[in-house]
Amino acid sequence: MACLNTLKLEIKTLEQIFTKTHERFRILNASVDELSCRFIGRNGKQYDIHANITETYPSTPPVWFAESEETSITNAVQTLTNTRGLDNHVINQVEILLRELCRLHTVPLPPDLDNLSIPFQPHAPGHPASHHHHGHPLHPHLHPQAQQQHQQQQQIDEIDSDCDDIEDVVGESDQESEGEEDLPLEMDDGRSSAKKDEMGVEHLATLERLRQTQRQDYLKGSVSGSVQATDRLMKELRDIYRSDSFKSNMYSIELVNDSIYEWNIRLMSVDPDSPLHNDLVLLKEKEGKDSILLNIMFKETYPFEPPFVRVVHPIISGGYVLLGGAICMELLTKQGWSSAYTVEAVIMQIAATLVKGKARIQFGATKSLSQGQYSLARAQQSFKSLVQIHEKNGWFTPPKEDG
Repeated sequence: MACLNTLKLEIKTLEQIFTKTHERFRILNASVDELSCRFIGRNGKQYDIHANITETYPSTPPVWFAESEETSITNAVQTLTNTRGLDNHVINQVEILLRELCRLHTVPLPPDLDNLSIPFQPHAPGHPASHHHHGHPLHPHLHPQAQQQHQQQQQIDEIDSDCDDIEDVVGESDQESEGEEDLPLEMDDGRSSAKKDEMGVEHLATLERLRQTQRQDYLKGSVSGSVQATDRLMKELRDIYRSDSFKSNMYSIELVNDSIYEWNIRLMSVDPDSPLHNDLVLLKEKEGKDSILLNIMFKETYPFEPPFVRVVHPIISGGYVLLGGAICMELLTKQGWSSAYTVEAVIMQIAATLVKGKARIQFGATKSLSQGQYSLARAQQSFKSLVQIHEKNGWFTPPKEDG
């Protein structure tokens, strides 16, 4: 994770200002992974709001979600999904959130809000801070001889601006982002246009289409899922479209009915030395299909609860695949899940688990089950009973040397 020290300092500053007894806003718990806050509205009504700091921070803002469904709270949280650059920093996120919450709840701003600044970043002359930010943690202004140690820093900056470039293509073009004027000029070196080509045109189109339908749903008030799940899934999809394993056709993705909440994944590539790989070659000869079809369903509680994943086709024996196609992996249960896991990591982990569990395709099984397809209901049932057994008896971890 980039800028860990800056992040730690920012969290410390927040904890010092917004103590557990603060009258308006309290930091209840904080780590470099997540933040739990409490906003105290009118008449002392309390609202808990959480932030997850993902691996891509600070090029993407933390993922926020509120326990309350009240629109004044969800709308305030929603403003944090469009931030860029310096405003992605957790200290500025809290400031933006708190200003918005106080505005929507018509309560006065706490005076300590003015003490919020990205800590200990000296400011070079001739570089006025943009609006209320003080200093730029990602661009320390250095003497030439100090430049060398900061090459790492520049790589972080590049990742930062790469994310912005993609944002520009699929983002809301009509919103001038604050903090943009902070970026030094040398960054605009034509890299942005090259970066846009990195994602296939059809994938950009998919993202744009999803964005449009979400906006329509939002305006009609018929939002499916939740803001935090939709946002996180859009990020995941965008990252996948740019990832090397996706581009090298290890797997493909199709959104079921254009919904960001249900994905069909075709796993094309497993360990070439495994029997499963040979089975896939055979499957192609016999049925003309060259992949294992997985279905992933996300709930509105994602990423704080795991998705439900099952094998749809072909029928598999071994490989921790249960009756009905559910997959027996601790990672996919509430106990074993972490909101930091990416969808791509889950896909790779499933591919590895199938191989490790010596999964084989059941070529004879097609007749008995309807065209070799599992059913969702059976998968959910077997997964439920499995989790109960494991909660009693602990999980079986396959020995390392097998793999």
